[in-house]
Amino acid sequence: MAFVPRWTDEAEVTYNELLSAAKISLVNRRKSKKAKAEGLFKQVEKCIRLLLENPRHPGLQTYEYHSIENPFDPNQKVLEAYAQNQTPGAYRVFWCYGRGKEITVVAITPHL
Repeated sequence: MAFVPRWTDEAEVTYNELLSAAKISLVNRRKSKKAKAEGLFKQVEKCIRLLLENPRHPGLQTYEYHSIENPFDPNQKVLEAYAQNQTPGAYRVFWCYGRGKEITVVAITPHL
């Protein structure tokens, strides 16, 4: 990987909640054939993986986001990457560059 992840507390909690829901969904899917939580986690995980490999990957559709302040330097940008697209409440990953080869995941939220 080109970059090393760093997480804000909020982003880490959300990521772990999505992972937990995906694991529960996997167990339940064997019974009911539904996999919504698994698919959501898979999309968010892929977005973060692509982000760490290449923040300019065209599939991420990354652009500057002005409503969230950078947690380290208010003069620096916070960027938004698409984990989902053309989906009601599509998830977005908000991030910023850190020191050296570090990317900080600021938040993982559904688009409102």
